[in-house]
Amino acid sequence: MVETLSPGSQDKRTTVERTGKPSLQSQDMKIARGRESQHKQLTTARKVPVKHQGKGATTAKTLTPGDQGMMPNTSAGVQKKRTSVSIRAQTKTKPEVQSKGLPANERPPSQSPTIPRAQRLKATNFKSEPRWDFEENYSLEVGGLQTYCPDSVKIKASQSQWLQHLFLPNLTLFLDSKRFTQSEWERLEHFAPPFGFMELNYSLVQQVVSRFPPVPQQQLLLASLSAGEFQCISCAVVGNGGILNNSHMGREIDSHDYVFRLSGAVIKGYEQDVGTRTSFYGFTAFSLVQSLYLLGNLGFQSVPMGKNIRYLHFLEGTRDYEWLEALLLNQTLGNSFHWFRRRPREAFREALQLDNYLLLHPDLLRYMKNRFLRSKTLDTTHWRIYRPTTGALLLLTALQLCDRVSAYGFITEGHERFSDHYYDKTWKRLIFYANHDFKLERALWKRLHDEGIIWLYQRPELPKSRT
Repeated sequence: MVETLSPGSQDKRTTVERTGKPSLQSQDMKIARGRESQHKQLTTARKVPVKHQGKGATTAKTLTPGDQGMMPNTSAGVQKKRTSVSIRAQTKTKPEVQSKGLPANERPPSQSPTIPRAQRLKATNFKSEPRWDFEENYSLEVGGLQTYCPDSVKIKASQSQWLQHLFLPNLTLFLDSKRFTQSEWERLEHFAPPFGFMELNYSLVQQVVSRFPPVPQQQLLLASLSAGEFQCISCAVVGNGGILNNSHMGREIDSHDYVFRLSGAVIKGYEQDVGTRTSFYGFTAFSLVQSLYLLGNLGFQSVPMGKNIRYLHFLEGTRDYEWLEALLLNQTLGNSFHWFRRRPREAFREALQLDNYLLLHPDLLRYMKNRFLRSKTLDTTHWRIYRPTTGALLLLTALQLCDRVSAYGFITEGHERFSDHYYDKTWKRLIFYANHDFKLERALWKRLHDEGIIWLYQRPELPKSRT
């Protein structure tokens, strides 16, 4: 059954070294002054309603530019396909972006932008998702760390007929003050959030992102290894699916080097099934607020807390940037969450440091959508509402960071036998919301498992005993 959920109800910059552990309090007056100074030059983004859910040897070596194919940046000048609206690109400067392109026979029809600078791209101008001739250009980390783990996800992908032309091991994963530039804004403004900046307010995005210090190495986990250390990095990604109830997977989950959790990650009372450790916590502003609102009585009253926990924020659109603004200013959430009048910092108990708070880059999310989870919804007039689930974004992020990935609590064949969430007090059917493609995600997880790229926890139905 498909249902929709009403909405719950986006070149100056500051460069701060991540080793300096910037404090949230130091951001307050800076961002307030910045927003006021740029108020007149940009318009506020229109909000689009969307439902949101919620051991071998490794060492690090450097990738050279030749390790990945490099595509020249395409200049502007294309006519829009499938709509009668004529548009022109704002790109004055070509974005410094590289890409390993798909094979020619797999590339979708493309468009080149020709948008007058006075006119901004709007989602309503398109009857289906626009595809540009630079659609497959992604920001890559040149000189990043590379694994030596012999059975790493990255090695297996490079040897897979299916994945060798899809998987990019050195994508830029995080958005920060160094990676937000005018040319990047102009390039990414062609893609609707969460895959770009279309219709977002430049002033808001710039003032927020400029407060996040540069991430020195995109491959955070490889960078954490000591010089000469040999280790395959194992990660457990824990979804919230009912398949985990009474699974007794907790000890196995905690045995991994890193544990990823998301949204309503209720642990107390379910340790035997889901474990206790958390290394990464992934969320959108909506999924976190909704989880705090609905699951407080189950003990979820803050994000997972711990000295070394990193927070992965998937930026869906305007309200995520408004959430970040309120977080930096230590203010109560505004109109985007009128039903939840609290300060974002309360969710972090005032102890958050910005070097542990990571913003996921729109290129990463667009890469996931284009190459792994391209739903047919994108070819319809409802294209704007589609995005992968938060769990899917988190699991695919883990594939970029880890050598070995195990997935627990994700949708599988036979999901109908389980409640929606492992913490449900009464049985609840999984609803296939229209802005996600659960069947596509289920097929992807199974294929990744069958090809040995990930290990997916499944619970086949036991044969009925004969009487």
